[in-house]
Amino acid sequence: MSDETSNGAAAPAEQAAGATFVVEKLYLKDVSFEAPNTPMVFNEPGQPDLQMNLTQRVQRLNENVYEVVLGITLTCTVNGKTAYLAEVQQAGVFGLSGFADQGLDAMLGTQCPNVLYPYARQAIGDLIQGGGFPPFYLQPINFDAVYAEGLRQRAEAQQNGDLSSGTETAGNA
Repeated sequence: MSDETSNGAAAPAEQAAGATFVVEKLYLKDVSFEAPNTPMVFNEPGQPDLQMNLTQRVQRLNENVYEVVLGITLTCTVNGKTAYLAEVQQAGVFGLSGFADQGLDAMLGTQCPNVLYPYARQAIGDLIQGGGFPPFYLQPINFDAVYAEGLRQRAEAQQNGDLSSGTETAGNA
């Protein structure tokens, strides 16, 4: 029996139990690039300060189909002046069936962003270079660790009686 899905990726452990994971569509949902202080910032001395913000949204489209949107915002400042702001929302439609609730949450929070990240990373790199700045390569992200930290924070919030930290958090790493 093969341990691969139709897209060639290694199948999750639950695959053997009849669960399926299918990448149906990948697309850029939103893209933005701003370089408000060009061309003066090109001559600004000093080291760039980079800050990255990572977000994820999950929307159920029907019983077994989900849209996952991975957002990356990268802000570069030099001496307190914004050199550039690059923002990408890379999205995908994923078919997931046969997973228990906890397994589904884990798939949405780890496997889906793992599929989306290389595309978002490439788009961010292209925007920065197209804006006249040196190439910048985002480092790999361990979405398993990000998801585990999100679970820890949810459990802590529930223990502290903070019910606002949501029942609708499936896949939000």
